[in-house]
Amino acid sequence: MINIVLVEPEIPQNTGNIARTCAITGSRLHLVKPLGFDISEKAVRRAGLDYWNDVDIRVYRNIRHFFEINGDSDVWLLTTKAPRCYTDAVFADGCFLIFGKETAGLPQSMRERYRDRCLRIPMREGFRSMNLSSSAAVVLYEALRQGGFPGLSGCGSMAQ
Repeated sequence: MINIVLVEPEIPQNTGNIARTCAITGSRLHLVKPLGFDISEKAVRRAGLDYWNDVDIRVYRNIRHFFEINGDSDVWLLTTKAPRCYTDAVFADGCFLIFGKETAGLPQSMRERYRDRCLRIPMREGFRSMNLSSSAAVVLYEALRQGGFPGLSGCGSMAQ
């Protein structure tokens, strides 16, 4: 199982898209407060997130709480500031892919502490970043590909 960690996500649609990606891949979603939206049962139902109950979601008071519970032995931080491409990393089962909030990314203190674990997605010059939900999907599927897509169907109905 791969773990997706969203640190202080701000845009509910991004988190909803990432939750759906976690549901279809069997990945765990970790949300680090403060959140920029409500995830109460009523709010989720009103938003029409019918897959929300199919996602293993863990919520933390802050980033310190996240690390107290999970440790930091196999974390990968995704940031536009990293010199290393995500395809250069070797992802292990159970690793944590950590993404920052949409408007500011991950805190500089985290990037410095885990400098050798920072990765980026290549993109053209002059653009700030890729959408958070797209970024999470790109890196998650690379991690799953490296592991042979465990537990996922490898073919569609046209395979016969």
